[in-house]
Amino acid sequence: MLGAVGLDDTQEAAYRSLVRLGGADVPELARRLALAETSVAAVLRHLEERGLAARPDAAAERWVAAPPGVALGALLTRQRQVLDGAERAAALLADAYRFEAARPAVHDLVEVVTGATAVSHRFLQLQMGAVEELCVLVTGTPVAVTPMENPVEDEAVARGVSYRVVLEREALVLPGQLSELVVGLGRRQEVRLVEKVPTKLVVADRTLAMVPLGDHGSDPAALVIHASGVLDLLMGLFERVWKSALPLQLGGGGKVIEDEPVEPAGPDATDLQILALLLVGMTDASIAKQLRMGLRTVKRRVKGMMNLSGGTTRIQLGWRAYELGWIAGPPRAP
Repeated sequence: MLGAVGLDDTQEAAYRSLVRLGGADVPELARRLALAETSVAAVLRHLEERGLAARPDAAAERWVAAPPGVALGALLTRQRQVLDGAERAAALLADAYRFEAARPAVHDLVEVVTGATAVSHRFLQLQMGAVEELCVLVTGTPVAVTPMENPVEDEAVARGVSYRVVLEREALVLPGQLSELVVGLGRRQEVRLVEKVPTKLVVADRTLAMVPLGDHGSDPAALVIHASGVLDLLMGLFERVWKSALPLQLGGGGKVIEDEPVEPAGPDATDLQILALLLVGMTDASIAKQLRMGLRTVKRRVKGMMNLSGGTTRIQLGWRAYELGWIAGPPRAP
């Protein structure tokens, strides 16, 4: 919590202890923090330099905490001044960059990033710089970034950035992928599934994209593409893949459930299986268990068949199914 004012975990713990205790000597603080006395003495000297701790009597061994409202307030004010200065410098640099990039050369529209560390870092930078939306195509063969190596996603979501992610089916078995999906689907993240995506891709705010370049010698490499016709093509590719993909959700135990995006023109084989079990008196829950699918999917398919048949009740669905030739004979009363 106090890292923003330059304290590490041990220094923060020592300051908090002094605040709670009202004061302590080195041996007492060492016992509470489970540290060596020499380490605690060094920590207290650091707090003293930052104006956060002091000895009321120079000859005494007892240390007390400076009032947090005063001491931390001063540090925070100093930190704000530093950040304000950095923000002004960044704005000036951004203006200079825009001026120089007003008529960019073709080679300035694309940059090559080489090496697993550099590719991973650039991927995180894209997310950190996003303001509105990130569009991502995920393959089942990660090279530089795995599902568990995305520490800035929570921060991006907290800023209001939405994610649209298309996974190829093979990616579901990646280590950590299902746990990431459980968390992601509860945030501003939409996930869809296809058998195969054409390429790995990340597009930030439709202005910056990153695509793999394959191995550059022995290291992975990627292209970072700035706003251009090429980026428009990549965004169009993402939208086509997104439109054809199936929405994905997770049921109990992290089981993947896929929902078709549109209602079919007529009942398919699965619909007819559900209808047959429905007509012999089975409940939706029993049908879902029998066919190993989600209860929500069963209910949606039954509703879809009612809409297709024109029936407003499940009994009417049975008679309409017979009239439309979906079943071989008149349904028996349950």
